Amino acid sequence: MPAILEIQHVSKHFGGLAANSDVSFDVGLGEIVGLIGPNGAGKTTLFNCITGYYPPTRGEVLFKGVRVNGLQPDAVCRLGMVRTWQKVRPLAKMTVLDNVMVGALARTHSLRVAREAAREQLHVVRLEGKAGFLAGGLPIGERKKLEVARALATRPELLLLDEVMGGLNQSESEEIILLILELKRLGLTQVVIEHDMKAIMRLSDRLVVLNSGEKLAEGPPREVATNRDVITAYLGEAVDA
Repeated sequence: MPAILEIQHVSKHFGGLAANSDVSFDVGLGEIVGLIGPNGAGKTTLFNCITGYYPPTRGEVLFKGVRVNGLQPDAVCRLGMVRTWQKVRPLAKMTVLDNVMVGALARTHSLRVAREAAREQLHVVRLEGKAGFLAGGLPIGERKKLEVARALATRPELLLLDEVMGGLNQSESEEIILLILELKRLGLTQVVIEHDMKAIMRLSDRLVVLNSGEKLAEGPPREVATNRDVITAYLGEAVDA
């Protein structure tokens, strides 16, 4: 399948610290790629390099064949690539609907069009019944869904999810898993950072493993989960799907 995202020898240094070092992999159109590894492995830093929050120290990031190094996040978003954040921070004093409209306004200057887009994405994440609620009053599971809806309202072709299941109970995580799979069915390409190995193996077409900023392994979930280097560095034991 054609690559929508190409990471080519990306390194990111903060002073003398290499948060990412010579990382390369592609994401195929329509795929879900899981990005895993221990805390401090450089996963979120790599997301930041991909989406314009940090410029890579070295290497190239290509989205739909276009070099996006040096572009600001809003420009990357308008090209069709958007990310969510591990620590969700909704606009607490605004309604759920208005929060999602903020995302939609990245693509239109019309409040009417933005409102329609926001309602559509709230339906996708099953929050349409909370449209008029203040975002600050939502429980964590619904805040995570709101974060996804706000990202979806920008009409992305590639969605990067940073620990969207972090802090959720089993029932809430299952809802997110089903949402991610539904988005894939609708054709949305996704890269997912997640520590729940059973969840990420269930979701992913391929896994990329980072350790100490470097790519340790890449391949089908079952293959990666039994990789001795991955077990030693991260898993502790093999994981069954």
